[in-house]
Amino acid sequence: MTDIRDGNGLAAAEKLYTQYGSRARELKASGKKVIGYLSALGPIEIMTAAGVLPIRLKGNVSEAISKGDAYMETIVCPFVRNVFDAAVKGKYDFLDGMVMPHQCDSIDRTNETWNYTLNLPYWHFLNMPHVADDPSIAFTKEILRIFVKSLEKYTGNKITDEAIAKAVAAHNQNRKLMRDLYDLRKSNPPLISGVEMMKVCVAAMSLPVEESSALIEAVTKEVKERTPAAGNPKAKRIMLIGDQIDDVAVIEAIESTGAYLVMDDLSTGSKMYWQDVDVTPDPLQGIAERYLRKLKIPTTFIGSAPTYQGILEERFGHMKNYVKEFKVDGAILFIYKYCDPYGFEVPAIKSYVEAAGAPVLYLEDEYSTSSLARVKTRIEAFLEMIA
Repeated sequence: MTDIRDGNGLAAAEKLYTQYGSRARELKASGKKVIGYLSALGPIEIMTAAGVLPIRLKGNVSEAISKGDAYMETIVCPFVRNVFDAAVKGKYDFLDGMVMPHQCDSIDRTNETWNYTLNLPYWHFLNMPHVADDPSIAFTKEILRIFVKSLEKYTGNKITDEAIAKAVAAHNQNRKLMRDLYDLRKSNPPLISGVEMMKVCVAAMSLPVEESSALIEAVTKEVKERTPAAGNPKAKRIMLIGDQIDDVAVIEAIESTGAYLVMDDLSTGSKMYWQDVDVTPDPLQGIAERYLRKLKIPTTFIGSAPTYQGILEERFGHMKNYVKEFKVDGAILFIYKYCDPYGFEVPAIKSYVEAAGAPVLYLEDEYSTSSLARVKTRIEAFLEMIA
């Protein structure tokens, strides 16, 4: 087990980041079942209640896809292809199963390829809807009940409402601790860098919830004990917007220019931690509402306001709050090629965030470091343009 203690939090996060999946491999060797998931729609509370370890899968931006393209078209999302390539190469040979959500074409249309190729003991396709009205919430609850029964059958463990409620409480506490750590980025300069924050977020999603919380607490205590450095008044405070950014490469490109990355709207970052599960008599009700209504992801249409501006506020209002709370000078909207859901929302996000007072640089690129030099050049030019 990685040594997580006071004064050692960042070192533990570094190890878990660079040796991603090492703790899952240890737990697998001790007899614990490990279930992988691919996106923010993975219902981790239910997996925790089932007594399995949920681990979010990531790829490797520094490694070329050499095996995955034999199974998938190259127009599939580069993130999905890269993670699949890593799985085919044996990086996730400790998995007992996977949960795949109905989310986007790149996931939906490759589900059978994943299932057939990896041939894991357990596989579940989570049929999540794309709208968030009341009938969809009722439908999602039934989908979650099917998931619960599926896990019960596979693990042999009864998943009670009490067990789910306990898991909900543990994950809500985990989210609160991460939000507290995010708050340390509000100072000038931020007490924790964007690179360090990404490593903590990635490390945290590879651990059992109790160990994840212990890691976040250790990092928070360590960072709070730092002596604040003198802020650079000319340094720009940047927010990064995107989806499955789980590597520090892009963040290093931003911070190497002298800018501060102070906030994100990423499905591996703040999207995972800003919205808790409400405590409800039927715990699946609260889980359904969080994953369908509270997660602001482009594959779920959230918008009940009578006007277009009202719908924009419902979908992107949290970004305006981030701009204000974290004193954001500019935002970088980084989207992977062939990501149609985010691609469709680019004009609305860009205009909305700019109206909130932060100019936006839109970048579309690969899940790879191969083109990072040109990305950094565009970032440098953007920062020079910010008044």
